[in-house]
Parts: sequence; C-alpha cells; structure tokens
Amino acid sequence: MLLSIRQVEKHYAEHVALRGVSLEIPKGVIFGLLGPNGAGKTSLIRIITQITGPDAGEIYFDGEPLRLEHADQIGYLPEERGLYKKMKVGEQLLYLAQLKGMKREEALTKLKDWFIRLDIKEWWNKPVNDLSKGMQQKTQFIATVVHEPKLLILDEPFSGFDPINANMLKDEILALKERGTTVLFSTHRMESVEELCDEIALINHAEVVLSGNKTEVQNRYKKNQYSIRYRGELGSLDGVEVLSKEAGSAVLRFAEGLSTNDAITRIMHQVNLLEFKELIPSFNEIFIQVVNETNA
Repeated sequence: MLLSIRQVEKHYAEHVALRGVSLEIPKGVIFGLLGPNGAGKTSLIRIITQITGPDAGEIYFDGEPLRLEHADQIGYLPEERGLYKKMKVGEQLLYLAQLKGMKREEALTKLKDWFIRLDIKEWWNKPVNDLSKGMQQKTQFIATVVHEPKLLILDEPFSGFDPINANMLKDEILALKERGTTVLFSTHRMESVEELCDEIALINHAEVVLSGNKTEVQNRYKKNQYSIRYRGELGSLDGVEVLSKEAGSAVLRFAEGLSTNDAITRIMHQVNLLEFKELIPSFNEIFIQVVNETNA
C-alpha cells in the first residue's frame, strides 16, 4: 500500500470532522474520495498533506509513518487555486519545482516538456494575471506534477476546464497512473469517477460509509434489472416482472433463482429479442442512495 490510514480522528471544537476513518490506498491506482460537502474529505486531505495533524490514529506512507520529509513525494492540487498573480508563469513554476527539491536544470527540462505536452509553449513569460481560469488550472497542474510525486492528490481538478482541455487532463492523469503514480481524486463529478477511478471511498458525517473496487461496488448495488429491445408483443411472463414498457422496449426484473438464460428463453418465446442489457447503477445513483441512507 502506498497510503494506509488507520482509525484517524479529527475534531474542531465541538465539531467532529473525522471519526475512525480507515482506508488502504494501493500503489498505482486512481482512488476516488467522494462525499457531500462537509463530510470530512478536505479534513482528511489536509492531514495527508500535513497541513494539519490528526487528533488520533496513524497514517503510513509507503510503509513508513507519515512525516514531513514525505511532503516532497506528494503533489497536491487544491480546489482553491493559489498562484502568484503578478509572477511570470515559467518563473513561478521553476520556483515551485525547486521548493519541492528539484535542481534548477532538471526542473527546467521537465517544465519545458510539460509546456510542450499541454500546448502552452508561448506562456512561459506571461504573467499569471493574463491567463484565463482554465489556463491557470493547467499552470497549477504542472506545478503539482513536475516533481513526479509518488502520490498525486487532485481536488476537483476539472473545475474551469472546457471539454477539450478536460479530456487532455484526463489523458495526462491516466498516463501518470500508467507510469506508477498513485492518484487520490476528490470530486463531485460522478461521471469522472466512472471514467477514471479504480477504487472509491465515500465519506459521510465524518465516517467511511462505502469503499471498495469500483466494479465491485457497482455490482453490490445492482437491482437485478434488465432492459430489452424487441419486436413483437410482450405479455406477462412467469418469473419476470415488467417494471416499465414502451413501444419495442421494456425494463424487467427477474425473480430470485431465475437464471438469465432461462429468462431470455421465456422472453424469446414471445418476442424477437433485439437487445438485452443488464442495468448497472451509475455512481451518481449509488452516491445519492448511500448518502440518503446514512442521513436517515
């Protein structure tokens, strides 16, 4: 495991921000940290980045107790961006890279490579003030990754990006994962979770209420429902409940114990089956269901 979080607690006066939070984040995965506003995600990120400390519990980084020296192996892109508005882009990124322990020549080489990859070669001598919000986002992303951290923490990384630049950033995040970087990804955009994440954890009211492999979690919340497209007249079927029906299509639920093959056979006795698809819940649906259940 790259990051092992064990029974972490955090309190602010009378407010409980984290209560017994435990997570295991493997190396080389994109791990989605999810939850509604105020759930405790930011408090956990601040502890991992050592902006604050836990009141109880332990965190291990690459097998060692987390300590200040590990900061140079972590890249953090916060939701609230923070660049020096009047500094030139290249000068600022060079300064930030050196703060992360990079030598000047190495930093220059890697920064120039990132400027080419993100198609911003002409920005080097521009002041940050001259850049749009999306362009500032690219600049801060480079500052976050140029030192090649083992752990990359991204908090709402697509905020401010148009679809083309958002796709470019997604490709870069996936490429970093392929090169061995572990990504902790916090977002409210569930479609990004489905596209990018390997593992997820959902925090609500300061506690982990759901965690696991993305596919396993989706399978856990399946409702035994299937959609079909067909030609013909669909009537009642033994062991098959018709939940909704329109011209040439329907949503069905199968009785417990009825195999998919047997259900398809029964359907095909009535109609010409054109399409059969299991309905897998989206992460948006799972998020809403779990949060509502834990709010009850």
